[in-house]
Amino acid sequence: MTFIPKLENCLPEMSRMESIWKLMQFAPYTALGDTEEMYIQALRENISYHYRHNDFYRNFLIRKKFMPEQLQSIADLPNVPFIHANFFKQHVVTTAVLDQVVMHATSSGTSGQKSQHFLDRWTEHVVWHIADVSQLANGFPSDEPCNYLLFNYEPYAGFHAGSAITNQRMVRYAPTLDLQYALRLDGSGGHEFDRFGVVDKLLGYQKEGRPVRMMGFAAFLNFTIDRLMEFGYTELPLHPDSRCLFGGGWKNHQDKEIPKAQFYDKIQRFFHIPLANIRDKYGSVEHPISFVECEHQYLHIPTYERVIVRDVKTLQPLNYGEVGFAQLISPVITSMPSHSILMGDLFSLHPPGSCACGRATPRVVVEGRAGVSKNKSCAIAASELLSGKR
Repeated sequence: MTFIPKLENCLPEMSRMESIWKLMQFAPYTALGDTEEMYIQALRENISYHYRHNDFYRNFLIRKKFMPEQLQSIADLPNVPFIHANFFKQHVVTTAVLDQVVMHATSSGTSGQKSQHFLDRWTEHVVWHIADVSQLANGFPSDEPCNYLLFNYEPYAGFHAGSAITNQRMVRYAPTLDLQYALRLDGSGGHEFDRFGVVDKLLGYQKEGRPVRMMGFAAFLNFTIDRLMEFGYTELPLHPDSRCLFGGGWKNHQDKEIPKAQFYDKIQRFFHIPLANIRDKYGSVEHPISFVECEHQYLHIPTYERVIVRDVKTLQPLNYGEVGFAQLISPVITSMPSHSILMGDLFSLHPPGSCACGRATPRVVVEGRAGVSKNKSCAIAASELLSGKR
């Protein structure tokens, strides 16, 4: 695999952000205590960078009465101001200037309000680096060629859905024999779920006997299994090195959602894929840092990230095991002031050592979405295709 290149010159002031660069040299699940000092220095550098180059963010900090030098230790982390993720559904606020932007990602596929993220060269490389080293630590890369079935949008020039961009990147982790998208272009600028094409591809892949990697929205794979069962198949054994990696959720198909353990068991029984090869991941366009499930199906915080769970009423920090809004904080994002963001997702945080995998960083459980909103993510837009809504 090719990892992140040297990026000292990716930004004009990279030489003044040495701690951010050093933090990126740690392995993805290094104990947070071992990186605490470097993390705080990096975050202070990051906040200072946005303060100097982003008028909105500078005024935001002034209103919050918080200056970068007030961040001296991990005890000060809860005082770092956050911006709510929904802000980015209504506003575009970049720190990077236009000629620094190399990538544009949006959160919505076909409908709904779109969060947008504009990535400079540093942020783009860092985001992919974190994905690379996290997936490497979880055993995803392989030299064995495989067939890909992507339960996501077929791309076209100018299409910016973040989930589709991520899945396109994920196919680099093993050589490609064949690749099929489940959400096909319909000829009029939209996408349609190719339910019969997906079934035909899976039947062909099964006969071929090579590993299959299925990635994308979980609801579409669940629907595909149900369709195969309607056709009389009680199982469709795939190569044992086949894998599933999901991103997104069931969203407005919650009436059809089944518990994760039951869904994974359904996949395991139908395709004969080992449970350790069935994983989910968490990420967002607003804060594009990957959390990847371990072999025990728990999401672990990468070394370059911290999570504070806040009470839904008071916004005060909560203890391990308690459920509240997730504040995600990473010092590596330089293109937009989304380094400290409050998600609408409900998390619980659990200490290191609470998972049998042995990873040294805390794990998080995504407990659900808070409230009811008209805002639509990639998975919501995709699930509307499943039900025929446009």
